Amino acid sequence: MALLDKDGVRLTVDDTVATVTLTNPAKRNAQSPALWRALTEAGRSLPGTVRVVVLRGEGQSFSAGLDRQAFTPEGFEGEPSFLDLARGSEELLDSTIAEYQEAFTWWRRNDIISVAAVQGHAIGAGFQLALACDLRVVADDVQFAMRETGLGLVPDLGGTQPLTSAVGYARALEICATGRFVQAEEAERIGLANLVVPAGELDAAVQDLTTALLAPPRDAVIETKALLRGATTRAYDDQRVAERAAQARRLRDLAGLSD
Repeated sequence: MALLDKDGVRLTVDDTVATVTLTNPAKRNAQSPALWRALTEAGRSLPGTVRVVVLRGEGQSFSAGLDRQAFTPEGFEGEPSFLDLARGSEELLDSTIAEYQEAFTWWRRNDIISVAAVQGHAIGAGFQLALACDLRVVADDVQFAMRETGLGLVPDLGGTQPLTSAVGYARALEICATGRFVQAEEAERIGLANLVVPAGELDAAVQDLTTALLAPPRDAVIETKALLRGATTRAYDDQRVAERAAQARRLRDLAGLSD
């Protein structure tokens, strides 16, 4: 069932699994503010039954990044150009970027697990969108790159934290500062990819992973995801306290004693 199909984004839901598809392969799924608003709407439209969200891009590339039309004086029809935004107030610029970031933040909600199926190019905003997901299954032709610094910009769509978390500060800095391509073998080796498969097997591999993710009880997965997300910022003793509290909730629930 399609719940949304607009501005290069389609959301379909089949019971516990939602699929968000980027649907502009002719432009290698280049991104725009309208697409970001549609991604935000997709997140808000998820039924409560959904446990796994799969993100994919039609065609040969997952997403080649921001549509360069954003930097032209005319920008996109009905949208302020990025050049016009730069000339506006700091408050407007900050709030606008915050609005764009919303498209990249909901994928890590504790009540879902998000899986990016990535083939071909995932550049700039495309790389950051793949990083927004919890897990990444990639085709052997994948090419990740963070090209913002080459344009005199910074990655600002929520990608810096998950990139650094996945590969460490030194590797993240090198990837961002050079803008070089990270291909499949390296992506798996350094932790960007959970799994690399031949391009023709990408859909099947994502389906197998989705089936495995749906096997455990939902509440146990939610609690575990919350624990792991908090582990990077908690002290060790605080993490043990969080583990005890989460386990107590699970045991009370299994015993039928939850509120």
